[in-house]
Amino acid sequence: MNPLIYVDNNATTAVAPEVTEAMMPFFTEYWGNPSSMHTFGGGVKKYIDTAREQVAELIGAEHPHEIVFTSCGSESDNMAIRGAVDAMGGHPHVITTRVEHAAVLGPCHYLEDKGFRFSTLDVNEQGNLDLEQVRELSMSGKHTVASVMWANNETGVIFPIPEIGAIIKENGGVFHTDAVQMAGKLPLSVKDIPVDLLSISGHKIHAPKGVGALYIRRGTKVTPHIMGGHQERGRRAGTENVPYIVGLGKACELALQSMAKDANHERKLRDRLEQGILATCPGARVSGDLKNRLPNTTNISFEYVEGEAILLMLDDVGICASTGSACASGSLEPSHVLRAMDVPRTMLHGSIRFSFGRYSTEKDVDGILEQMPRIIARLREMSPFGHESGGTNCHCADSCA
Repeated sequence: MNPLIYVDNNATTAVAPEVTEAMMPFFTEYWGNPSSMHTFGGGVKKYIDTAREQVAELIGAEHPHEIVFTSCGSESDNMAIRGAVDAMGGHPHVITTRVEHAAVLGPCHYLEDKGFRFSTLDVNEQGNLDLEQVRELSMSGKHTVASVMWANNETGVIFPIPEIGAIIKENGGVFHTDAVQMAGKLPLSVKDIPVDLLSISGHKIHAPKGVGALYIRRGTKVTPHIMGGHQERGRRAGTENVPYIVGLGKACELALQSMAKDANHERKLRDRLEQGILATCPGARVSGDLKNRLPNTTNISFEYVEGEAILLMLDDVGICASTGSACASGSLEPSHVLRAMDVPRTMLHGSIRFSFGRYSTEKDVDGILEQMPRIIARLREMSPFGHESGGTNCHCADSCA
């Protein structure tokens, strides 16, 4: 069953028809093991090589062999952070931000529990970093491994990765960026910026779930965490998932071709949705830097309303959105990203992320704008705090003062 309206593309995207078509022969005809000595299996390797070139071209890597195929963005993040720490030896200082995806915070906290020094960078109310804090924390120099996302998955805020990378590298550290939300949406070129390691995920750019990649700049030392085979030049053991690797390569090719068109299309839809919601839903506000963000993402908070309740009512009418990261769904805790940004507590639980994609339409925006005012009004009527801040039904004590 397909939803009537899908605006959760930061969680996952539909597999592009061209990607499915490119993958199919590797399920039915070219199903050999690319590590085999015989022609039937070994002949498949050239298709992996082509996919590696396609991924490298999307992110501006100088050499295709700087690309290592993984199972997903989370594996790429873990491989980058833990692999760089292991390769560095000793107990390096691990640095990240308060607003990272769990795939980065998880391995960082794991290392902290193992006794490594761990620091997090703060963000301001717009979700932006302070470069002076980056400089201060990176002064531990060559014994530093830093991981900073390129674009936030909940708010779309874009971090100044070239500047951050320059600070980390001038102090001798190793720098990783999670570009899962950035790659394929806006141009980037790793050969022109000081990034040692970069993660991407296939299902964010219209490839299937279960495939990703890690860029490892030549000369960067990373200890492999999956061992037992020579695949990926000894950096990640395991028989290659050829159909999915081919699919990722095709998706990267398509993204490069349509990036500008897609970005312009998604930005227009996002801006129209924001303007419509802010005009028709009192007590709503957009979280994050409104100028420096991804073209497809908006995070809107609604005062005195629970985000989960909004999602359930949207789902009842066939609209799929999110309260934040799909990896954190089911948690009753408010978003760690919005907490780090000091979003007012009256809005903290009422956040909805709308993220558009290549196949989103004006009709999708029309459908959301038709439903949102009714849903918000209904939920405010049901709220113990009343439907208007400070109104006759308000029981929130001094928070409305």
